[in-house]
Amino acid sequence: MSDWTEIARFDEIPRRGSRVIEFDTTQVAVFRTAADEIFALRDKCPHRSGPLSQGIVHGSKVTCPLHSWKIDLGTGEVVLPDKGCASTYATKVENGRVFLKLA
Repeated sequence: MSDWTEIARFDEIPRRGSRVIEFDTTQVAVFRTAADEIFALRDKCPHRSGPLSQGIVHGSKVTCPLHSWKIDLGTGEVVLPDKGCASTYATKVENGRVFLKLA
């Protein structure tokens, strides 16, 4: 059995935007950058639990819509001077399909 779960077609995730996927009680924001890279973070800012999926994607970061914290999409680390980390999930794209690894 594979640890990878197909979650969407690549073109269903808007460039410089996101799509929310729900697994059990966890919401995961899947982001697509302007360079067509795919990243996934728990849809919860480490600051005040703001919905990262509603943030602005710029480069390889997303800015939380509540208090403008910037989070690196690849590592989940908050950009200094703020501190914190959002949970990340591995992603891959194969044949135009996006897969997420939850384990």
